[in-house]
Amino acid sequence: MKIAVTGAFSYSGKYITRRLLARGEQVITLTGHPDRPDPFNGQVRAFPLDFANAAELTESLRGIETLVNTYWIRFDKDANTQPAAVDNTRRLVDAAAAAGVKRIVHISITNPSADSHLPYFWGKAANEKAVTDSGMSYAILRPTVLFGTEDILINNIAWLLRRFPFFALPGDGSYRLQPVFVDDLAALAADAVFERGNSVRDAVGPDIFSFREMVELIGKSVGARRPLINVPPRLALTAAQFLSLFVGDVMLTPEEVDGLMAGLLVSKEPPLCKTKLGNWLEENKKSVGEKYASELKRHY
Repeated sequence: MKIAVTGAFSYSGKYITRRLLARGEQVITLTGHPDRPDPFNGQVRAFPLDFANAAELTESLRGIETLVNTYWIRFDKDANTQPAAVDNTRRLVDAAAAAGVKRIVHISITNPSADSHLPYFWGKAANEKAVTDSGMSYAILRPTVLFGTEDILINNIAWLLRRFPFFALPGDGSYRLQPVFVDDLAALAADAVFERGNSVRDAVGPDIFSFREMVELIGKSVGARRPLINVPPRLALTAAQFLSLFVGDVMLTPEEVDGLMAGLLVSKEPPLCKTKLGNWLEENKKSVGEKYASELKRHY
C-alpha cells in the first residue's frame, strides 16, 4: 500500500511511519520542514506541505491510498494561527479527496467541541468535520497528552524539577489528565490504515492522574522531588511566561491552562493503550528533563 503521513520527520508522524515501514508499506511524507534530519535513511520520499498550493498538494497525493494526518499547531505564532490551521487542514483534506485518496486516518484530541471557547478544541472539532464530510472513509483517533522521547510537556516538567527548588502548580492541582505513549498511538494509527469503515475513538493510556500526582511521579522518577506549591493559575502562567524569555520558547499558554483545568484531557472511554507513564519514566529517568525541549525550535 502507498501511504502518505504528514510530519514523518517530526514526532507522532515519525512513530507512525516507523510502524508502517516495519509492515513493508511504501510511505511518503508531506512536510513543512524538508531540511529536518531524515530518520529513515531515504526510505521516505518527502514532498512539500504547502497549503497555499492546492494543485501541488493534490499531485503529491495522487496514487496514495491512505493519508495519515498529524498536522496541527500548539499555539498561534505570526501567521500560523489555529484558525489558519483549520483552513489548512480543510485544504489538505480537499486535496486528498481530489487526488483519489480512499481513506484518511486523522489525529485529533479528546473532547473536541465546536462550542468550546478554546481554539485548540474547537479547531480540532472543525478538523474532524472536514474529515467526516470528505467522502473518504476515515478513522479519527483522539489522544490526550503524548509522552515519549521527543515529548515536550513531560520532559519540561522534569527539566523544571531538576533545576528549581520548588514547582508551582496552577490552582490546586486536582484536575486530571490521562497521558498516552506516542508509540501506542502510532500502533493504533497504523492498524487504522488497514481497517474498513468509519470510526472515532479516544487513544488514551491506562493511567489517570491529577496534575499534582503526575508532577510528583515525574519528580520521584528523575530523582528530583520538590515541594509543590499551589498558586493562582494566572500567577503560574506569568511565571511560565517569564521563564519563556530565558529559554526562547512559549512554555505555557492561557488556553493550555484553561484546557488542562477543565478536565478535557481525560477520556470517558476504556483505554486502548497499555504503556504506563511510570514504567516509561523508570526506563528513561536518566534522560528525561536533562535538556529543555523547545516548541519554537522544533517547528519554527
